[in-house]
Amino acid sequence: MDLPVACALLAALAPSPAAPPPAPEEPGARLQYHEIRTDGAGMILPWSDDDPARAYDRVVRLAWGFWRGLGDCPNGVPYVLQHQVWKPEHDPRGLGGDQISMALSSWNLLHAYLGEEAIVADMRRLADHWIGHGLTGPDGPWPNLPFPYNTEVHSGRYDGDMVAGKGYLQPDKAGSFGAELVTLYRITGERRYLDAALRIADTLARTVKPGDADHSPWPFRVHAATGEVFVSKNGRFDYTSNWTGALRLFDQLVRMQEGRVADYERARVLVSDWLRTYPMRSQRWGPFFEDINVYSDTQINAGTLALYVLEHPGWAPDAVAAVRRILDWCDRRFGNPRWERYGARPTNEQTAYEVPGNSHTAREASLELLWAEAAGDASREAQAVRNLNWATYMVDGDGKNRYYHDDIWLTDGYGDYVRHYLRAMAAAPELAPPDQNHLLRTSSVVRRIEYGEDAIRYEKWDEVSKERLKLGAWEPGAVEGGTMRWDPARRVLEVAATARVVVVRRK
Repeated sequence: MDLPVACALLAALAPSPAAPPPAPEEPGARLQYHEIRTDGAGMILPWSDDDPARAYDRVVRLAWGFWRGLGDCPNGVPYVLQHQVWKPEHDPRGLGGDQISMALSSWNLLHAYLGEEAIVADMRRLADHWIGHGLTGPDGPWPNLPFPYNTEVHSGRYDGDMVAGKGYLQPDKAGSFGAELVTLYRITGERRYLDAALRIADTLARTVKPGDADHSPWPFRVHAATGEVFVSKNGRFDYTSNWTGALRLFDQLVRMQEGRVADYERARVLVSDWLRTYPMRSQRWGPFFEDINVYSDTQINAGTLALYVLEHPGWAPDAVAAVRRILDWCDRRFGNPRWERYGARPTNEQTAYEVPGNSHTAREASLELLWAEAAGDASREAQAVRNLNWATYMVDGDGKNRYYHDDIWLTDGYGDYVRHYLRAMAAAPELAPPDQNHLLRTSSVVRRIEYGEDAIRYEKWDEVSKERLKLGAWEPGAVEGGTMRWDPARRVLEVAATARVVVVRRK
């Protein structure tokens, strides 16, 4: 993709079927923290640089720097482990439901990208606290699963659900956490993370049901001690389509042959069949969010499964077309036309909150780039880049990342933001910095990586794997522990690794 040309293209965008859009900002107006910058064709540029590749690297680093500098609450527990929104005076709300898992997901990719061991230390900090202070007991119908919320905000403990109250949990969030714990085990080799993941998988495998159009394989909200599904004045919470995390958990354990493999395989088949039979046909992609007390379709559930299908193309018949249907539905349902004059079409969060989000826009854009790579169809790449440009405006120069006209959410602005820029770079390496070296993608898990002046050395979990690197600082001369394919025009190095330790040496 020729980015200067791509950024100048203006796609013909269909209006959203939602309510008529408000008037767009005038040229020179501010978007969140920054004045809107445009190219010669009037298309939106990132706020910090004409080159998206430099701008995306900057917002990723700013977000990580802000997160790691937030510090502790007065009770000594890190702020990010007790609040879903950052405010200097301490927001009164507790944790976001998937906040820790989202951060673990992003930091896994960020560690490979930057090579900072402080990132893995933060992953341990997050996982250790949730394991130590947030799981249901070993007995009852839903043992050993994480509670998603701290009903007493500064208690340092998680004990319930934000809407349903104490004792309630969300099994989909348990699946996501279990999957990230397996990845953390593969990074660190520390057995306690795998053991916690196995206990989560055992409970999910024992409680799974076939499901139907109104009941997912597990309910969305359920009481840990009584097994009762949460019922509010708006109905029962028997359904959610957010089961990609559970699939990833079972996939990894089956592949590693850890735990009750036959039970995990059975659960994986049930969940896969249900997702293919119901949400992928009905496009019922809700709910997800911890603070919503109604049924609400979401872009995150749809997009997360689309990513899974792209990464596992054998999982769905005609995977590329299946993902296209999901992305088209998301664009029709959540595409926000307010900034069309700038060539941007950001993504609304959900049907219950039709406001464009930093993380949701970045997710949709990264998925479009991943789909373009899989389909060999570049027709939507320029639009995706402009949408990523739009989402950079949510980040201030000090790393605050604010949801549009809302708060600085530690979910949307951090764990569920950084990973989408890194995946966009992996799909379109032109979006990675032109003068830096970075590992963008691996089929394994990076345990350690060192970026040196004359070599890049990395250790992985798997002996056989494939990696993609962007080498902007120098050209490769040889690869130890595998074979290489070098594309000098794109400055992309593809490595077919045959050893757990790989060294890329400078030419």
